[in-house]
Amino acid sequence: MAYTINHLNELEAEAIYIMREVAAQFEKPAILFSGGKDSILLTHLAKKAFFPAKIPFPLVHIDTGHNFNETIEFRDYLAKKLDVKLIVGSVQDAIDDGLAVEEKGANASRNVAQIPALLKAIEDFQFDALMGGARRDEEKARAKERFFSHRDEFGQWDPKNQRPELWNIFNGKKQWGEHFRIFPISNWTELDVWQYIAKENIELPKTYYSHNRPCIERNGTILAISEHVQAREGEEVKDMQIRFRTMGDATITGAYLSDADTIEKIIQEVAAARETERGNRADDKRSETAMEDRKKEGYF
Repeated sequence: MAYTINHLNELEAEAIYIMREVAAQFEKPAILFSGGKDSILLTHLAKKAFFPAKIPFPLVHIDTGHNFNETIEFRDYLAKKLDVKLIVGSVQDAIDDGLAVEEKGANASRNVAQIPALLKAIEDFQFDALMGGARRDEEKARAKERFFSHRDEFGQWDPKNQRPELWNIFNGKKQWGEHFRIFPISNWTELDVWQYIAKENIELPKTYYSHNRPCIERNGTILAISEHVQAREGEEVKDMQIRFRTMGDATITGAYLSDADTIEKIIQEVAAARETERGNRADDKRSETAMEDRKKEGYF
């Protein structure tokens, strides 16, 4: 009798293999948890990888203070449900301590300010590997990433100084003070993620599904009204039926007009999409190399 395996099971097996490699090669690994669908999926994979034991990694969330309320509520709910340690790094604390500088101006963001908060958490807890839910199909800088992405003692990424990964052999050797960012779902696409979420019946924040919310349109991006985003002079607040394809700060995360209120509808919508899910992120529109520049400084 022939044994067959579909592409989702292949991707799952690859990701679980990488997570077990991380557990074997590193002393203090952790999962970078943003509260978005990819880090939620990664946490689900970690649960499957080490079942029936508990997830052996803490969740690390860098809180900018500008998150959607739904993201924070779901983060706390999931950590409690899985009985996993949650470590929260604060961007506001980094600003207060002089480690980060608050951006000024009309389109200020705390995205870059996450970097020193993350690097401080890495130093405080002595993490030597951080697993994230970044995927190669999201953005051109992330398409350059290896599964094991080496970072120097300053947390910086040099895309020209990475290790070869032939035959799924991963080299986690490093000098003291250096660390790795690990991306187990690098080979997944947005469509793969949603098909797997449907297959595994994974819970997500309601922001990923179509809902009505007061919004404005700014520089071609739909932004939801919140305590961090208010209408400026000349901007009209409209009640829109939207959903989010990616979850970041409320100040930079663009919404999409959508009536996809079920996973089945979302899968159909994503299959027909002609723009990457990060195509509506204001932070990625600052320059052609915005993501790569941030990653070289220590960003996810």
